[in-house]
Amino acid sequence: MTTYVALLRAVNVGGRAVPMADLRAMLAGAGFDDVRTLLQSGNAVFRSTARSATRIEETLAAEAAHALGLQTEFFVRSAAEWQAVVDAKPFLAEAKNDPARLVVVALKAEPAETTVAALRAAIVGRETVAAGAKHAYVYYPDGQGESKLTLKVIERRLGVSGTARNWNTVLKLAALLT
Repeated sequence: MTTYVALLRAVNVGGRAVPMADLRAMLAGAGFDDVRTLLQSGNAVFRSTARSATRIEETLAAEAAHALGLQTEFFVRSAAEWQAVVDAKPFLAEAKNDPARLVVVALKAEPAETTVAALRAAIVGRETVAAGAKHAYVYYPDGQGESKLTLKVIERRLGVSGTARNWNTVLKLAALLT
């Protein structure tokens, strides 16, 4: 069995409330094992014999629509893929000294280098961006609250959908995967 992390997009924000107990029940009902959730923002860890994260994402989206009446995207990574995100962090000092302002954006597909360049060119503040395979790192030195570099801007410039988690949450999920 492989351990996976699943991130739901835009859950428990803007009126899209999903109790984590309901999410755990949905995942267990869909045949996933050892289901755990973290925080109230749509983070789940589970085990499965499935070998395709894409198929798991499709299954979860269908189950969420059926069981929870929720239309949303899921971003699934294996434990090894999630650890690679942690290990590849480009902002070492920020991850250590200011983890709440470092964000990982899980993406549906790997962004092209030209779109990453377009995203960097669109930055009007002090934010910095680095991209990896199916994820991006964004450091918000002044916080996300007032930043013009929103998830919507990131998605539009990269041409792929995503969901963001701060570094503290990334590390907590990594700990649950072990």
